Amino acid sequence: MLHHQIVDWQESTSASFAAAKTQAEFLDVLKNAALDVGFEYCALGLLFPLPFTKPQMFMMNNYSAAWRQRYVDGDYLRVDPTVAHARTSSKPVIWSDSVFATAPAMWDDARDHKLHVGWAQPTHDKKGVAGLFTLARGGGPISAGELRGNVIRMTWLAQAAHEVLAQLVDSRPNAAPQVDLTEREREVLRWTADGKTSGEIGDILNVAERTVNFHVNNAMAKLGTSNKTATVLRAAMLRLL
Repeated sequence: MLHHQIVDWQESTSASFAAAKTQAEFLDVLKNAALDVGFEYCALGLLFPLPFTKPQMFMMNNYSAAWRQRYVDGDYLRVDPTVAHARTSSKPVIWSDSVFATAPAMWDDARDHKLHVGWAQPTHDKKGVAGLFTLARGGGPISAGELRGNVIRMTWLAQAAHEVLAQLVDSRPNAAPQVDLTEREREVLRWTADGKTSGEIGDILNVAERTVNFHVNNAMAKLGTSNKTATVLRAAMLRLL
């Protein structure tokens, strides 16, 4: 596909995503985009970093109801090798016998449900949300030529879908509020993360210790934490530093 055709497709798909106001509308756009690059099925899972004790997971896909239920019944999220891959890599992975060597029962079940071919791309964003985007179909292996022709669109779609769905989830009434730290608050927290005391940070930044504590307290209030350690940890998890 020529460069200008890819750009036109990206712009058209972006406009469709922008017009999607609900998760159902988002999934419709995603399904059509998946078909454009040669796949019947698409799936996107997002893992939000908060709360620490039980990070929130959100998943959307157009798999068959039978496969969705089998995935739950088989506890496949726990053993899914593509999910494990996404925890440690940013590179895409193509389904294969070797990829599913650690989960042969899941691989057999997937093929029994007409899921023979798949491509999975880990995704991340600046808010600390991790994701996994998957394109799948019933047959026809992904050839080297197909991958060369479509990988730009596939990779772009993975990140675009991540950002759109994360925004839709964040816009829910019970979603965690947006946190914005000032540059000085971030600077103070970065020095705190390096083990510096308020007095030492004051000397480094040439400000009074009480000024350092003022910025720390402001960050604590914004992040809903009760001490400096928790504040630094939460800010780091949210990629605010």
